[in-house]
Amino acid sequence: MSLTLDTVKKAVVSKGYKWFEDRSNKGYDVNIVGIRNSQTNNEVTNHFDDTLTISYKVDGEWKFHSWPATTDPGQYWIENPISKDGTAILVPGQYRGSHKIGLHQGKYEALRQQKPVKVYRDNDRDLEYDTDEDTIKEGIYGINIHRSNPYDQSYYVNKWSAGCQVFKKVADFHEFMDICRKAKDIWGNSFSYTLIESKELV
Repeated sequence: MSLTLDTVKKAVVSKGYKWFEDRSNKGYDVNIVGIRNSQTNNEVTNHFDDTLTISYKVDGEWKFHSWPATTDPGQYWIENPISKDGTAILVPGQYRGSHKIGLHQGKYEALRQQKPVKVYRDNDRDLEYDTDEDTIKEGIYGINIHRSNPYDQSYYVNKWSAGCQVFKKVADFHEFMDICRKAKDIWGNSFSYTLIESKELV
């Protein structure tokens, strides 16, 4: 199935999540939606085989962008968890007002987590993502939305994500952040993030 604004919107609305319609026509009332690749069957591929999308209106007309990304942690952190509880894997869902523009690791502007999100904790160090509901924790864990390689792009996730949502290409990330800065100027520094599975696109 081709990824379009309509398919993403239908999937988000079908889950009962909020879709921001920008009824006041101010523009840039953004819908940030990550799409996790269901076809990998929880295998740690270590590739940027997920998608980050953003949908919004400008002058009453819808705009839609989609970019290659990862919504999963890389192989390095799966095999070497930072936390004693295991590596964080973001649980699909909608997290209202979860992020704001701020510095990622104190280095550059990205979307930083500011409100609690839910994560699975994978602690067995094998090459399969464990999404056991019994391991779910909720809190602020630095699940940011940021870039990988600062010069061009990365081909393997490796250390770029320990649970963050990470763009493959730096140019895509810059385009995304330009949109978010315009949204911030109009709506304030608060962004919702929605994560769905690709199998939910109908």
